[in-house]
Amino acid sequence: MRTPRVLTERVATTLLIALIALAIVAFVVLRSLVLIGPTEVGLVTKRFSIRRLSDDDIIAFNGEAGYQADLLMPGLRFKLWPVFIVSKHPWVQVPAGEIGVVIAQVGEALPVGAKSAIYNEVLGNFSDVRNFIANGGQKGVQRPVLTPGSLLPLHPAAFIVLTPNRVYGMPTTPDLVNLAKHGRLTPSAFGLEPAQLSVTVIAPQGNSDYVGIVTALEGLPLDKGDIASRLGGYGDILTAEQAGASDAEVVEQLLASQNSAHNNYQDFQRFLDHGGRIGLQHDPLLYGAYLLNPFLVRVELVPMLVVNQGQVAVVKSFVGLPTIDTSGQEFKFGSIVAPGHRGIWREPLRTGKYPINPRCYAAEIVPTSIITLNWANASSQAHNLDAHLSPIEGKSREGFIFTIDLQVQIHVPDTRAPKVISMVGTMMNLVNEVLQSAVGNHFRNTLQRLEAIKFIETRHEVQSKALEAITEYLNSYQVETRGVYIQDVQFPDEMVKVLTTREIANQEKATFEEQQRAELARIDMEKARGTADMQSQLASSQVGITIEENQAAARVAQAKGEAEAVRALGSAEGERIRSIGSGEADALRAQGLARAEGFEAQRAALGEAATAAVNIVDAIARGDVKVMPDVLVAGGGGGPFEALAAALTQMVRGGGTPAALTPSPASAPASAPAPDRPADDAAESSGAAPAPAAQPDPAHTEAG
Repeated sequence: MRTPRVLTERVATTLLIALIALAIVAFVVLRSLVLIGPTEVGLVTKRFSIRRLSDDDIIAFNGEAGYQADLLMPGLRFKLWPVFIVSKHPWVQVPAGEIGVVIAQVGEALPVGAKSAIYNEVLGNFSDVRNFIANGGQKGVQRPVLTPGSLLPLHPAAFIVLTPNRVYGMPTTPDLVNLAKHGRLTPSAFGLEPAQLSVTVIAPQGNSDYVGIVTALEGLPLDKGDIASRLGGYGDILTAEQAGASDAEVVEQLLASQNSAHNNYQDFQRFLDHGGRIGLQHDPLLYGAYLLNPFLVRVELVPMLVVNQGQVAVVKSFVGLPTIDTSGQEFKFGSIVAPGHRGIWREPLRTGKYPINPRCYAAEIVPTSIITLNWANASSQAHNLDAHLSPIEGKSREGFIFTIDLQVQIHVPDTRAPKVISMVGTMMNLVNEVLQSAVGNHFRNTLQRLEAIKFIETRHEVQSKALEAITEYLNSYQVETRGVYIQDVQFPDEMVKVLTTREIANQEKATFEEQQRAELARIDMEKARGTADMQSQLASSQVGITIEENQAAARVAQAKGEAEAVRALGSAEGERIRSIGSGEADALRAQGLARAEGFEAQRAALGEAATAAVNIVDAIARGDVKVMPDVLVAGGGGGPFEALAAALTQMVRGGGTPAALTPSPASAPASAPAPDRPADDAAESSGAAPAPAAQPDPAHTEAG
């Protein structure tokens, strides 16, 4: 029979064991109970198991030791410790404006060359790892991304999720494990920048419009000769061309985006399923926000093509159907093609905004309005085509150096713009390579042939000839010239001094001439004023002048009448005298002939000497010969003085003319007055006033 002492010891031992066992059980139970927060999951790790995982698996689906596939959801959960341990992990949360990129650490291996895992709809949002494995999920980057605002209980060992500010999950590679242990695990460890894990936004920036140029980082390689991928290729363009579509319709079809087939590259799996190729994509992204996987898609923002009023865009296509030249045999400056082909499109783009890919199509803006180019230190505000133009320097024949500011206006017709660009490449080349040399050389050559002053005097002619020369030159480039204008000319200082002096002299001359005109005007004004003041007297004198003119006219008329009468009387008298003279002359002629016949008979009878003596005596007897002088000057020894006195006396008696100088009546019978006509009448008939009668000289009378 046991003693009470022994019984007491046994009870105490039993109670102690029970208490220890109870404590152990309580400790195990407490360690096995895990409280999972509302935004947490519990990752269960089994420490002991007779089953082993395969070498490439990290998740246990069938009770193997390691990370268990099933997660503990929020709440109080029990996992027997120490067989299982539970670690808490946050749910994956993607803030607004960000995306989450999922990297699977479980699943099938990727095919050779693949960069991302194939995705299908049954995989869901990756929150069920068993479903992921069962439906063929693959390791690596998953093509879909987690959208902004996602909150998912993803398995932290099966998936790593990258967001801009945090990396969710437990990496398995040693280097990443080391970074995670020290809290330095960031997106840069996976080759991404935080900005790449944000929503891609394409929107206007200020006054500029933009498009997104897409480059796909995965897909089948491009066809031979292609530089960009267009879904379906260009078969639809060829079909439209064969159907007779216009150039404008083909352009519209080319610019129509096919991004709806893959939701603007957001569904990358559909992009690949529709034949998307790796590399540059033909269709850009327009305005919007896009959830793009940065491991698969890169986007570059570039300005949208904007063609303003007064412009066209000449398109140089690097993609499309093969080149078929439509410019003709005479055009030797490249290929002009129909839209959709490689080359310069024959149809430019008109006013509008065009979301074209500048990596596929280079557009050259060509102003179709009048372009003003300034060869000056200041460039145009409307464009920058003349930014590299400077004033033209030329040298005259004498060696003076001129600096000329020039303005040239050109025009490129919209229908000729493709050929212009085909010939010169760009509008900047047209100005800097073609026009600059032509204009500069023309003016230098012109100045070299002219004197400096001649250039100044013929500036307008030089400008006109420059217009003709530049117009002819640019016509070969399909460009019209609308004007050439010499703006300003900088002359040498020594020439300016000469011209200034000359101009001052000209101005002074003009001033003096103006002053002279002013004085003449003042004289005319004073004359007019005096005339006005004397107007009454002028009127009276004018009347007097008129009266005198009338009286003079009357006297002239009277004199004319008297003259006519005298002229008639004179004519009658003259006729009478001529008749008398003719009769007397006939009588004398007959008398003379008779006397001559008598003289001839006497000469024959008496001889010449006797005949002469008889006739002399007869003449004296008739009184035809004066024997006694009219004035007798006695010789008193006076000599020449007595002869002079005798001559003066004879002159006085003869009416003022010496007798020796007075013709005898026989020598001028016609001038002597008729015997029966008074001397006054004879003088009047001759038109001369009658001479006054000679007064007898008293001295002569006494001397006689």
